Amino acid sequence: MDLAVDGRRAFCYTASHALDPKKPTLVFVHGAGLDHSLFGLQSRYFGYHGRNVLALDLPGHGRSEGPPLPTIAAIADWVFGVLDAQGIAGASIVGHSMGALVALEAANRRPERVARIACIGVAYPMKVSQAFLEAARKNEQAAFDMETIWGHAPQVPFGGNPNPGMWMYGDSLARLARLAPGVLHAALKACNDYAAGLESATKVKCPALFILGERDQMTPSKAASALVKAVPGARAVALPSGHSIMAEAPDATLDALIDFIPAPASQE
Repeated sequence: MDLAVDGRRAFCYTASHALDPKKPTLVFVHGAGLDHSLFGLQSRYFGYHGRNVLALDLPGHGRSEGPPLPTIAAIADWVFGVLDAQGIAGASIVGHSMGALVALEAANRRPERVARIACIGVAYPMKVSQAFLEAARKNEQAAFDMETIWGHAPQVPFGGNPNPGMWMYGDSLARLARLAPGVLHAALKACNDYAAGLESATKVKCPALFILGERDQMTPSKAASALVKAVPGARAVALPSGHSIMAEAPDATLDALIDFIPAPASQE
């Protein structure tokens, strides 16, 4: 689905369903350099089970027009702009990596509009190495390789893919190859510069779930412990996965989200 936000074209996946402001809404926010398709299984399920689904391509990513947004706060405000454009008052937000920081910030900035947040593959601070940032700034292939290799568990190249017919490394590289120069760097820098994580976490008033990868090399699960403790009443689930949790452990991720997000009243 194409829509206009702040005068620019944006794309979101809606599971082939028309949006209905009367239904509960789930917003899926991807990580740096990625797009809506990494949430394929999870977003499709909820879209076919009584919810509005907005699996977003952030500005400059996927099919959405750039330029990329420079800060986590700006991305959170943009997400609310998407909801405004569709006449949707509030939503639950599921975010991965950078998107998880966006979920936290959104719940802090507009608590009356956020019903629940699920933070997948998150850490705070989410520091990015200088070598990675510099390679991304120069738009070097090395940056795409770092994101791809570090973004999966070490076992991934040896097969056993839970998604039949999908090559996880190739899938990630294909997404990254479509980015305009500077987009990956802008997203990584936004993560690296985000300094309000713990403050935002303590102000979260809605239910929160953290889904963490036990083999995550980019955001190790132990690096999320301060956030989990800071969010009042937060729950945490650890899965045998690397950073690309939705692709490496798709069914377990979906099960955790189903358990966390209430079914619509018509399905109870």
